[in-house]
Amino acid sequence: MMRSMFASVSGLKAHQTRMDVIGNNIANVNTVAYRGSRVSFQEVFSQTIKGAGAPDPMSGRGGTNPIQVGLGIGVGAVDTITTRGSLQRTDNPTDVSIEGEGFFIVKGSEGDTYKFTRAGNFGIDKLGNLVTSNGMSVYGWQDYGRKANEDGTYTFDTDKPVEAMNIYSDDYNKNKRIIPARASSEIVLAGNLDATYADLDPGDPAQFSVPISIYDSLGNEHKVNIEFVKVDIVQNDYARFEWRIPNAGDLAVTAGAAGEIDFDLSSTAPGEIKGDTTATVSFTPDPNTIGAEAFDVVIDFSKLSMYAADSSAKPISIDGYPTGNLVTFNVGADGMITGIYSNGQQQPLGLIGMATFDNPAGLQRVGDNVYIPTTNSGDFKRAVKAGAQGVGTLNPGTLEMSNVDLAKQFTEMIVTQRGFQANSRIMTTVDEMLQEMANMKR
Repeated sequence: MMRSMFASVSGLKAHQTRMDVIGNNIANVNTVAYRGSRVSFQEVFSQTIKGAGAPDPMSGRGGTNPIQVGLGIGVGAVDTITTRGSLQRTDNPTDVSIEGEGFFIVKGSEGDTYKFTRAGNFGIDKLGNLVTSNGMSVYGWQDYGRKANEDGTYTFDTDKPVEAMNIYSDDYNKNKRIIPARASSEIVLAGNLDATYADLDPGDPAQFSVPISIYDSLGNEHKVNIEFVKVDIVQNDYARFEWRIPNAGDLAVTAGAAGEIDFDLSSTAPGEIKGDTTATVSFTPDPNTIGAEAFDVVIDFSKLSMYAADSSAKPISIDGYPTGNLVTFNVGADGMITGIYSNGQQQPLGLIGMATFDNPAGLQRVGDNVYIPTTNSGDFKRAVKAGAQGVGTLNPGTLEMSNVDLAKQFTEMIVTQRGFQANSRIMTTVDEMLQEMANMKR
């Protein structure tokens, strides 16, 4: 009789644990990136009253099954449900969610161990550190060699260990709040030069002028003009324009101040440029007023044409820019944080590192929305880039919400309450039976 009482006690304890888990799930229904849990029961050791008996073909006696009485239940497992929660749009540039598998890598301090989280509600402290809501540093890479690839993309050295990310400065890029000026080095002109211009002497006033702005190494802007004069024509062969750049204020043209470009007049390619299509011009800022270094600019005339139409030549591409201040930034799907500056330029500020595990459900919760590895989750070996090696891509401006299903939790709550109630009835029934046994002595 006492066995049934202890079995009901185990049932009460197990259902209480299940209610605790349900209560925690419901409490975290609005916790960013929270992953709910579920409780699985299992029976405990059963007392064998009589073992099984084998059938005897000789005597015709049949076999018997074992006689066992269970001793209650226990909690078999509290599993983490690893399905992804729904997304909430926030449009906050530091909010990031993960589309697929993977975890962000965080640390509380340099001496702390790596921890992992799905909660991407990040922020920036006054020093520029990218941190979680409770001040843990977000880890990634910041070394991209300060040089873009040929296609304009950037490659970070992801073979290096990850480090705490700082939006404002780092050892590789120094002060990232300011992007340094870059001297102009290339100008591309496109458009038309009017074929109806009369031939003039090279020293005559310009027939058409193209104003441009170029920058020296300190970011000073200089206004210069590229002047065009039609100087010669050879029947059925070519027409020649002279171009020249006069000195402009405190910017001297020290080499390549003038040149000639020819346009084809043949029937095969009329009006198209022929011969040399580029020229290099050397500029020297006034050292007494500016102090910037001399610089060369390559001018590309290959996209010019000469037809009987209004002159429309203009620069379609001029590199070089002044110093710019960091205005804002955005996070890409691959985790790259790109700064946008007041001069219209962009520069990588860092690349968020990601972690993946063989068994994410085996991670151990340690509070603050973070996990640590266990012997059953697999080890954290090295960080990877988002979208690579099985890790999902990032969705900026959104947050992953809790994956707790309230309807399911309320249903589980009702079932758990009924199970607890049933076990309590066993307890009261056994108590009444013991009372009847005590009354037999009267």
